[in-house]
This record gives sequence, structure tokens and C-alpha cells, in this order.
Amino acid sequence: MVPPSHPLFYFVGVIVKRIAIIGGGPAGLMAAHHLIDKGHDLHLFDAMPSVGRKFLMAGKSGMNLTHNEPLDQFLTRYHDDNGHVGLAVQNFTPQDIRDWADHLGIETFVGSSGRIFPTDFKAAPLLRRWLSHLKNHGLQTHVHHKWTGWQDELLCFETPTGTITQKFDAVLFAMGAISWPKLGSDGAWIHPFADKHILLKPFKPSNCGFLCDWSEMFLEKFAGKPIKSVALRVDKAWTKGDFIISADGVEGSAIYTQSRALRLQLEEHGPAILYLDLLPDRDLNTIQTMLNKPRGSKSLSTHLKRQTGLPPVKIALLRELLDKDNFNDMGKLAAAIKNLPLPLNATRPIKESISCAGGVDFNLLDNHLMIKDLPGHFLAGEMLNWDAPTGGYLLTGCFALGKQAALGIESWLKAQ
Repeated sequence: MVPPSHPLFYFVGVIVKRIAIIGGGPAGLMAAHHLIDKGHDLHLFDAMPSVGRKFLMAGKSGMNLTHNEPLDQFLTRYHDDNGHVGLAVQNFTPQDIRDWADHLGIETFVGSSGRIFPTDFKAAPLLRRWLSHLKNHGLQTHVHHKWTGWQDELLCFETPTGTITQKFDAVLFAMGAISWPKLGSDGAWIHPFADKHILLKPFKPSNCGFLCDWSEMFLEKFAGKPIKSVALRVDKAWTKGDFIISADGVEGSAIYTQSRALRLQLEEHGPAILYLDLLPDRDLNTIQTMLNKPRGSKSLSTHLKRQTGLPPVKIALLRELLDKDNFNDMGKLAAAIKNLPLPLNATRPIKESISCAGGVDFNLLDNHLMIKDLPGHFLAGEMLNWDAPTGGYLLTGCFALGKQAALGIESWLKAQ
């Protein structure tokens, strides 16, 4: 506890409030960003040796901060949240995120897909600028501090020197879900929350790969190969993009976009069926005309390649998923090129997923993200029950919830 003699105890005649943010991911850091310079004694705790580890991992393939699509369409990307994440995003929009990055000296641009990136595509320079800004404005960061629960009104932390307890006027929990546990989101908070009767919807993998049964012959030649420029359909929802043939299924951004719908199919009746359009820029009649041209002595695979331009991996995929009769019937083969069913048996393990559905239900929180039965304790980020695809939507949601929680903390402290 800060003693009255400490220079932080008074700020313009007001008693300084101590705030703990537990979790140094996007939501926790954004909450800190909105609480600095407000006269608080602000502390951020993280169990790992450094903060922002999942943020850095997400940026390895290009730091996709947010998306440029119209806001009304953007908001439809959020699920299971009863509108709470969408409301937070309306108060911290993709343009606000670009302005925040610009304030840190990081320029952004809109890619051809509508995704928004830093101009250098990297996460590390942005995180360094951000952490430096927070430190210079008073944030005190404590790494190797793993929150383990409560002792009466005190927060308990495991540290390299033993267990410590501290008291705070307000607490924000932003410790993530249970994907990528090696980066810190191990779900250890679930048990102390259960002791306080704060229950959650079971976590489920989201933005994940899926398992299917490839033949040994197919894997021998094509494991690890990309399937490019395809359209993927689940029910009536289409998306364009690429995916990867993995040793036991499929991975990649286009798969992740459809992962929620595929997971719901698996939960309802399994297996899930993903439909592939291998030539999305050509219509069925055009493909039928191409395939019905005489092929002479050429093999069917050579005929397919010459007439349609299909690469070997797509031709092999057709052979893998069609029986001999359908593959040799030009009408059925053309239809399969436009609508090839790929059965999927299960999701990849949740620890491998990019994010999770499930978590603490918003019904347990007030409109400021404070736990109704635990005044002064707030939640943000992936600890909460919501779902969103990659492409900037997931990160935007975490940023926006972090800001909303920060504003809730300020409002609550002023009312005390």
C-alpha cells in the first residue's frame, strides 16, 4: 500500500487510487494506455518474463491490427457476446486504432484485402514504442508475477522470491483464454474464479485448423503445400483465400475464417463439410466446355491442367476426394471443381488455436465490464465469452474491451 508520505499518495488534492491490471496482452495494455496520466498508481502484472508475447506471435506473419470494411459490416463479425463487443468497438473504432498507432509514431496502411497493417508489417517496433510510452507515463510493470487468487481482499501473486499479497482499489483481469498456453494464456485463473462462483462457458477452439483423413499417397506428395486462390463455403457463407494441406488436415487463414461455422457443424452432427470452389473466377458452363474438348491420347490429369490451368495439388485433391467414376465423368468433375466437398472430423487441439470461444458470460458483468458480485473487479479481452475471426477483428475487439474496462474503472473509482 502506498503510504501517505509517498509522492503518489496525493494528486491535485485527491487521494491516489491503486489499480492493478493483471495480464499484459492487447486488452490489458490498452486499458493501461487509457488509465495513464490520470493520477492513479497504476501497476501491470504478467506471469511471463515479458509482456505482449501473444501480440508478437500474432504479428509474425504480418501485424494485422484491424480492418477497413464499413463499421456496420465490421460489427457483424462478433458472436456470442450479446452485442457487448460490438458496442465497445463502436466506441473504439478501427480508425481510432489507426490514430492510436500514429500517435505512437507507427504509420499504417490498408492492404488489398482491406486489412490494416503497420507499414513495416511488424509487431515488435509497435510494441516497443507502446511499452516505452506507457513506462514514460507512469505504468509500473511487474513480470514473473503470476496471479493465483485472493486472500480476503488481497491479490496473491507467485513471484521468483515467493508469494506476495497486495491490495488495490480496482482490478482489471485480462489474462486471456487457454489457447497458446506457452505464451501465458494457460487458464489457471479459472479455478480461483470458480471459488468466487464466477463461472464461465466452456472454452472451445476458434480460428483453428481441422482434422481430416488424407491418404498416405496424397500426403507423401502434398503435405505442407498451399491451396491457393480458392473459395470456401460452409452452409451459405463463402470466403476467398488460401489454405495449407497439413499432415492430418487443413490450416490457414481461409480455414480460420470459416472455423466457427465448421465447429458448430461438428457440435451439431459431425463431420463438418467444407465445400471448395477450386476455380472461383470461372463459371460452371465455362469449365464444362473446357473439359468436354477432345483430349486425344493425353491423360486426364494433363487434360485437366491444360484446359483449366489447375495446378497439380488441386488435381490431386480432386482425385483424393472423388471416386473413380465421378473423376472420369466430365460433367461431375466440372461440378466438383466448383463445389468439392471436404469432410472434416474434428478441430485441432484448443492449445493450438489462435483464439477461443467461451469464457465468462457478459451477463455476469455490468455495462462497464465490472463483475456484478465483485465490485471493483473488471474483465476484458479473451477471458470473456465472445468469438471473432482473424483479419483484425479479434485484435480490435481486445483493444476495444480494454478501453471500455479502463473507462469503467475510472467511472467506478470516481463514484467511491
